[in-house]
Amino acid sequence: MSSLFIRCIIIVLFFLNPLSGIYAEQHPFSVHDMLAMNQISDPHVSPDGLKIVFTVRTADMEENRGRTDLWLVNTDGKGLKQLTAHPASDFNPRWSPCGKYIWFLSTRSGSSQVWRIPIDGGEARQVTRQPLDVGNLVVSRDGKSIAFTMEVFPEFTGPEETKEKLDQIAARKSSGLIYENVFIRHWDTWEDGRRSHVFVMPAQGGKAQDLMPGMDADTPSQPFGGPEEITFTPDSKGLIFTARNAGREEAWSTDFDLYFARFDQSNEPLCITEKNKAWDTTPVFSPDGQKLAYLAMEKPGYESDRFRIIVQDWPHGEKHVLTKEWDLSPSSICWSPDGKKIYATAPNLGQNSLFSIDTKTEMIKTIIKDGYIRSPEVYPNRILFGMDHLASPVELYSAKPDGSSIAQITHMNKEKIAQAKMGEYEQFTFKGWNSETVYGIIVKPIDFNPEKKYPVAFLIHGGPQGSFGNHFHYRWNPQVYAGAGYAAVMVDFHGSVGYGQDFTDSIRGDWGGKPLEDLKKGLESALKRYSWMDGNKVAALGASFGGFMINWIAGNWPDRFCCLVNHDGNLDERFAYYATEELWFPEWDHMGTPWTNPEGFEKHNPVNYVKNWKTPMLIIHGAYDFRVVETQGMAAFNALQRLDIPSKFLYFPDENHWVLKPHNSILWHETVIGWLDQWCKDSGK
Repeated sequence: MSSLFIRCIIIVLFFLNPLSGIYAEQHPFSVHDMLAMNQISDPHVSPDGLKIVFTVRTADMEENRGRTDLWLVNTDGKGLKQLTAHPASDFNPRWSPCGKYIWFLSTRSGSSQVWRIPIDGGEARQVTRQPLDVGNLVVSRDGKSIAFTMEVFPEFTGPEETKEKLDQIAARKSSGLIYENVFIRHWDTWEDGRRSHVFVMPAQGGKAQDLMPGMDADTPSQPFGGPEEITFTPDSKGLIFTARNAGREEAWSTDFDLYFARFDQSNEPLCITEKNKAWDTTPVFSPDGQKLAYLAMEKPGYESDRFRIIVQDWPHGEKHVLTKEWDLSPSSICWSPDGKKIYATAPNLGQNSLFSIDTKTEMIKTIIKDGYIRSPEVYPNRILFGMDHLASPVELYSAKPDGSSIAQITHMNKEKIAQAKMGEYEQFTFKGWNSETVYGIIVKPIDFNPEKKYPVAFLIHGGPQGSFGNHFHYRWNPQVYAGAGYAAVMVDFHGSVGYGQDFTDSIRGDWGGKPLEDLKKGLESALKRYSWMDGNKVAALGASFGGFMINWIAGNWPDRFCCLVNHDGNLDERFAYYATEELWFPEWDHMGTPWTNPEGFEKHNPVNYVKNWKTPMLIIHGAYDFRVVETQGMAAFNALQRLDIPSKFLYFPDENHWVLKPHNSILWHETVIGWLDQWCKDSGK
């Protein structure tokens, strides 16, 4: 039977089979499709290189939360199966050295504890029964020890005393809290004196030992650090971990250090990066245990400085900067099996690319450029990594060490993607501030017709040291706007990452200058390049720094947009310094404090230009946003209402700087799209 005949039969059966009519059931991509995706993370290859364990997050609409489960797949893409299916969250999987078991964290006992499950069938077994929640699990090379974190009062010697004190606090009649230094609160949590300390215990059970006794510091770094900041030493008798032991300077210090602690010693851990007063993190030992690699910044007080890869002979060798001349900032690193190369991911001109660095010649090669690549891990003759892009959430892939022969391992979202119409996307460049090259991305509306005119959603990223690139975002996904009939335009203005450190640093002291010029020129360039965009129907949207920029645009570019959307944006930069928590951020970007450099806070302060406001604005804010406090959004809404400018205020009493709960995300997107439709499609009616 000829291959042509077989293909004809398959095509006929496809159209006759109602279950295979994917394209007949297609619909515009929306927030519901975004939430329905399987979110893959934390992949790890088994010791024999044959299997991968990873975490999948799905939206539990009944519980209005995300739930996580563990899955397994062979490295050749076969044998996909769900390993855990408990209604609670299972996450942070790690292989046992023998490859027969998976260690993981689970909330199935009512608190987060360490569990272990055989990969060939059988029930999960609870390993720890600590009185406190356990986080950030790592397993020693010899499999005899596990390490994890617990939040404890540092003056106590064990978690039992912390639990007893927490019970006493809960039982008392008064609710007042007394603080003697900042932080008072951080990100979305009020501080109560506890610190996240790393503990070690025998894998088969026993007492958990605090390796940070008395330290008034956290590991991993708060609020976003994870187990990548903790690693066992090659002999499995000690740990290296990241912590900031800055005392009363914590709120304005970025001096995170690496510490070394041995299990057989009761004294405080040894700081091994004390000379560097900037950020040190992500320790990774070479396969032979002879070298330690980690990431380090050079500029104290600057959270967006360039990370360099540091390598030292373990334990007492000199530290060597491997990437001294590399003008990109790696975010994750791993060693090749022979220890001759380090693989790293880094933002790169709108992508998050994969690179190899030769540890002898220091030669750096881009081995996979396009897409948003994460979680690289090596196994015999291949590199495992996760990758997403504007047309797909994360799936697992592998490639040869030189980046060739890319093979997709998982296809967990294939059918969901096929059922949702998405817009085509492309990258463009233009001459921005000082005629320097700036990159942008556009996403076409679904069912694109070049003969039609389409309204534009102009998306402005946060940071400002961030990027809106080739990335499948779960809060600011341009495909949502493409599905609603808009062209999405995103510009990586000066201050963005992935374009060299000078480009990123240029934002300092100039929040309303270079970025606004780039945004103006970028939008003009897109409208000129893509004639099907309707320049008379453009909405601008942004969050965090993007929200600041919306307020800045309202007063300094007031006649350009049909409407604005401001999520968690500062109205008054001077007062924002006094109300926020991480003081190093405004002190660096505005070049001082409001009392040492008042001009730095007033130069580009949106509150000084409220008198020019005239554009309809939707404001969104969350009660637990302690980075940009809720009164900033309320104040902007007050101004809009007093000026009789059409405006709405969407308030979430249970969200932080982000909107994370599924039903809240639906309301957010429906409100935002409705606001855009009102002013860009319905002529403001």
